[in-house]
Amino acid sequence: MIRLLLVDDHAVVREGYRRLLERRPDLCIEAEASTAGEALTAFRAVEPDVVVLDLGLPDMGGVELVRRLVQRDARARILVFSMHRDPLFASQALRAGALGYVTKSCAPDVLIDAVYQVAARRRVLSPDIAPELALALLNESDNPLDALSPREFEVLRLLLDGRTPDEIGQTLHISPKTAQNTHYQIKAKLGTRTDIDLVRLALKWGMGGGGMGGGAGDTPGGVEGETG
Repeated sequence: MIRLLLVDDHAVVREGYRRLLERRPDLCIEAEASTAGEALTAFRAVEPDVVVLDLGLPDMGGVELVRRLVQRDARARILVFSMHRDPLFASQALRAGALGYVTKSCAPDVLIDAVYQVAARRRVLSPDIAPELALALLNESDNPLDALSPREFEVLRLLLDGRTPDEIGQTLHISPKTAQNTHYQIKAKLGTRTDIDLVRLALKWGMGGGGMGGGAGDTPGGVEGETG
């Protein structure tokens, strides 16, 4: 029996793939979670064989959640089930420790097969993203965002969403100072002098957002003391 933890903030979506997966007699939904916090608690409580998780969670990005689950248990078997088809999200999830990445546009059988593959500790990608990801990995040096760590990737994602250092700190459970320092590190690593340059670079290489437009003083993302 393969015991699963489903993590998705949409109850209707969870119900849909719960019914799909439970058609298999050897798959059992042991627990469900709608937030990263609930997922971490459930993971510790039920010790599932496979975690199936979405990247779009309200309290913490899925990439950061993958990283924390693997940090908690290096043997964690994680399958990302996401709407994002961009190779950037897949490569970050795999880099954080996920064994598989399947998009929500794939056929149901692809998800089911991926669960079995991840349970057997084999890497798996849905066919609608595999060629693009392979090409992206071959040309990894071409995309500067590939240089970001999973933590930096999540901070950048939240910055693009217009979050302040306080909000980023609360979401990722880090101090506002750490969030602010990571912001500076991202800019230095990507070679961007201003936040406008950072937004342009992120959009160019496949990260959505653009919500970093600042308030008073045009301070992007609410980062105090940002002069460039």
